[in-house]
Amino acid sequence: MLAILGYLMVFVFMFLIMTGRLSALIALIIVPVVFAIIGGFSSELGTMIIDGVGQLAPTGVMLMFAILYFGIMIDAGLFDPIVDKVLKFVKGDPVKIAIGTAVLALMVSLDGDGTTTYMITISAMYPLYKRLKMNPLMLPAIAIMSVGVTNLTPWGGPTARVVSALSLDMHDVFVPMIPAMIGGAIFVLFVAYVFGKRERKRVGVLKLSDLPNQQTLAEREMAAAAEYSEDIKRPHLLWVNFALTVALMAALIIGVLPLPALFMIGFAIAVVINYPNLDQQKQRLQAHAGNVLAVVSLVFAAGTFTGILSGTGMVDAMANSLVAVIPDALGPYLPIITAIISMPFTFFMSNDAFYFGMIPIIAETAANYGIAPEVIARASLIGQPVHLLSPLVASTYLLVGMSKVDFGKFQRFTMLPAAGVCIAMLIVALILGVITI
Repeated sequence: MLAILGYLMVFVFMFLIMTGRLSALIALIIVPVVFAIIGGFSSELGTMIIDGVGQLAPTGVMLMFAILYFGIMIDAGLFDPIVDKVLKFVKGDPVKIAIGTAVLALMVSLDGDGTTTYMITISAMYPLYKRLKMNPLMLPAIAIMSVGVTNLTPWGGPTARVVSALSLDMHDVFVPMIPAMIGGAIFVLFVAYVFGKRERKRVGVLKLSDLPNQQTLAEREMAAAAEYSEDIKRPHLLWVNFALTVALMAALIIGVLPLPALFMIGFAIAVVINYPNLDQQKQRLQAHAGNVLAVVSLVFAAGTFTGILSGTGMVDAMANSLVAVIPDALGPYLPIITAIISMPFTFFMSNDAFYFGMIPIIAETAANYGIAPEVIARASLIGQPVHLLSPLVASTYLLVGMSKVDFGKFQRFTMLPAAGVCIAMLIVALILGVITI
């Protein structure tokens, strides 16, 4: 009965999210509470919720200060020189333009915000694609594949979700995935090169003199889209901010301190250096409060779902039922199976439904074959480049709109290369033992 109740809870949760009847935030709270009451666990409800929220508290803290840190870096103009260098490098060569698009998107998207990446990348590069009459589908395709790779950072979304769903340590899941992400980024650059070569044959190469004021136009459009006023830029602190970010990333990889502590300290240093005035600090906090609330509230709401799912014993019962139907021969291959199914499943359902609804069940099932939950967590992240093509992803509509392309044509054009990025990450992960059999 517990297994049936658990499956029904997951189904209702997915249905309500995918049909738009409830937001993920509300569904993560209401659905498990209702099913816990139906299952006769009302007396233990408070304890299960608090336990679940307590397990996710470090992740929520880390995300809050990571978003604030990168928000401050964007405000201060840390990424502006990257845009300038890319625009100067690409000139009128379609190959350079395509590769430059990938480099720009990969760098900017390290902040974990796809919306910001699309705004900066498309605004900067769209005039060049339009002027050279390059295939307009290439620009959003390269941008979304780049975001699909860097979105696996702890502050990007899917990694935080799977860590929250399985109550894992962020360091154990993310750091081993870095080589796979590098492999995915290299494949994105390769795809961009292939795209560029194809367009170079079709449209040729224009001299820089044939593109008068092109850089100025791109910069003007980028500035208008980013909507950041010049009074918050800190160009004189560029190298200070760069050194601080490099030090923070190095400390993250080495594991000097837990991630929440690192980003708390990093944010405090960054905001004091760039905006020493108290009123300026308040303004920057208010500017990013919306993003912080949207992400962190979702993490804590997930504590209700995971706390009840585990506290009632539903997840164990569901896992046992899956073990009964999975052939023993396939059990050891669950990490690979998880990586492969993450592509179609995250395309047809939201990340919330997949990571909070399905992955805990798969992880519990895998545990019966001696597979660590960290391995399943890493495998479940492989499909993210395909996930972003889903019509359920709001930021993709922004990307398509800014690129002025048809959504259906964009999906058909990008699906195969995006799947290639996933396969490239999976191969690297398997070779290096990030995902084990």
